[in-house]
Amino acid sequence: MSNLKLLNTEEVQIVVEGMAQLYPSTQTELDYESDFQLLCATVLSAQATDVGVNKATPGLFSAYPTPELMMQASLEDIQEKIRTIGLYKNKSKFLKNLSRKIVEEFSGQVPQTREELMSLPGVGRKTANVVLANAFGIPAFAVDTHVERVSKRMNFVPDDANVLQVEQIMMEQLPDSSWHQAHHSILLFGRYQCTARKHDHQICLERLQSALPEGSRTQNIFDKLERDD
Repeated sequence: MSNLKLLNTEEVQIVVEGMAQLYPSTQTELDYESDFQLLCATVLSAQATDVGVNKATPGLFSAYPTPELMMQASLEDIQEKIRTIGLYKNKSKFLKNLSRKIVEEFSGQVPQTREELMSLPGVGRKTANVVLANAFGIPAFAVDTHVERVSKRMNFVPDDANVLQVEQIMMEQLPDSSWHQAHHSILLFGRYQCTARKHDHQICLERLQSALPEGSRTQNIFDKLERDD
């Protein structure tokens, strides 16, 4: 548990800016060519790696690029095409059923509200937020395992915050114009630098600090984070 109080709004924004300097991409690492394919790939990415999903989806999307075609596919064929992905049997059902609902209830178009997206089989809040931000440019802050872990490790949010609380706190701390960028930068920082595996966290802090302008304000933040390490 953190022994120091959380970083304040200005401090959070400064540290997130350091992450954005290190990892400026605002693009998901999932491969897709349409809103529908992004939705499917994001559903498949639950408890799986983007690399693993990207290996399976070319064959899937080549055969069933649209919800109309996916809903008509046999469950067995969908399973065969994604069997290398964890939980592929359940995810096959999700893809077929969400496709049917998109066709029957949304005129074949991926819905553009969180509530409607979350009404689709297999779509939770994180997936809905990813689709809103990446497909439609609607401000949203998706929280996956990397974002949750880093946000707690860097004292952005309390250690005992649940996923929804992490999302709400970060949305309060950051302007909505930066939510999309912040999500990707925090995620990539957690995926490639501040990983779940045992590592020297001091190196994470040093990389972040080196990405920011020198100054007493920045130094004070990292002094605080180092004392809490």
